[in-house]
Amino acid sequence: MEFFADNALLLMIGLLVMTTVAGLPMGLAMIVSSVFYLLMAGRDIGLAAENVLNGVFGNFVALAVPLFIFAANIMNAGKVSDRLLTFALALVGRVPGGLAQVNILTSLIFSGMSGSAISDAAGVGKVITDMMTKDGRYPRGFAGAITATSAVIGPIFPPSIPMVFYALISSTSVGALFLGGVVPALLLVVVLGVSVMIMAKVRGFPVEAAIPWRTFPLVFLRAAPALMMPAILLGGIYTGVFTPTEAAAVSAFYALLLSVFAYRVLGLREFLDVVRATVRTTAVVTIVLCGAFIFNYVVTVERVPASVFAFFDSMDLSAIQLLILLNLLYLAMGCFLDVSTIMLVVTPLFLPSAAALGIDLTHLGVVLVFNMMIGLITPPYGILLFIIKALNGIPVSEMIREVWVFLAILIALLMVLTFVPELVLWLPRAAGML
Repeated sequence: MEFFADNALLLMIGLLVMTTVAGLPMGLAMIVSSVFYLLMAGRDIGLAAENVLNGVFGNFVALAVPLFIFAANIMNAGKVSDRLLTFALALVGRVPGGLAQVNILTSLIFSGMSGSAISDAAGVGKVITDMMTKDGRYPRGFAGAITATSAVIGPIFPPSIPMVFYALISSTSVGALFLGGVVPALLLVVVLGVSVMIMAKVRGFPVEAAIPWRTFPLVFLRAAPALMMPAILLGGIYTGVFTPTEAAAVSAFYALLLSVFAYRVLGLREFLDVVRATVRTTAVVTIVLCGAFIFNYVVTVERVPASVFAFFDSMDLSAIQLLILLNLLYLAMGCFLDVSTIMLVVTPLFLPSAAALGIDLTHLGVVLVFNMMIGLITPPYGILLFIIKALNGIPVSEMIREVWVFLAILIALLMVLTFVPELVLWLPRAAGML
């Protein structure tokens, strides 16, 4: 037994790898391996339940996650995306690469309601991808690639579920993180829009028939209630009317009012489907959170963050060198691991080193979230590519051939955000949150 106690951490990591490779979901794998560690190390197994209760169910910030999921599901079920698409088409459809531009703009608008890249791709993304591939207007691979790329705007522009996770583990302000993502998200929209415009001219992509400007006021009025949601959320957080968690509740309630009363497209059956989908997704997320908090307790007890800190300290890295190293590490991990695992399990190891070097943790959080979003479209994992394949039937191989140029754009912008922290920190400072 002494051997097991002395090597409990290594045995735990080995069991985690084995159970994950065997196909056990990551959340359950972390719970199983962490409980195994407590048994082998001779510690009170009740510590597992205590960390779950304190870390997840006793945390007010964590309540925002199911509420944002609920709001996104209502928006998808309520066909709000149709009105947003019409609005975006009237606004940018006449620009070179019109439908691709609509794809980008609609993702930005929808991101202000969902906070999830997967919700974006599965909702409005499915509709616009079908529009792009109809009658061969755009190559299937390009349509799928731009849809996946534009969907990553969702967790960068507020609200953002990954940023809520980061706030949980770093004790930074959710409001500051949300506002910190605004400028990077808008920069991404501009850069993608210009890139698509150039590609459209080079490859001869079609320009959509211009919708007469005289009809624009009506189109805007039809979409206006949905367009108000991001303004309500940011305005409420910015003015201090409600906290980010309360903003999540407001967004869910507002989405429900829109779908039931304003647009009248959500009946009782659809509402029950939304509730069931929200419960399923929340259960998966909660299991991952529970596993992460138990796992992080074990890592802390074994002083792993201190060992990582000592390792980086011995390398005598500067702040910018550490940021570059973390970016490279996260880009590599994004090829194989999901966002929640990287955020909740790996990120806490590096926070002490970053803080010691004077790196602003709000800046670090936005940069890491941006980095992890790149992983969502990076082969071979690229979960968004597989979601689009399942929804639209576009082969992943065709999307991979087209996605490399967008990956290069995202990585270039990631480096800009890394070297110019003010792009992230300016808005939170202006709002008095830093």
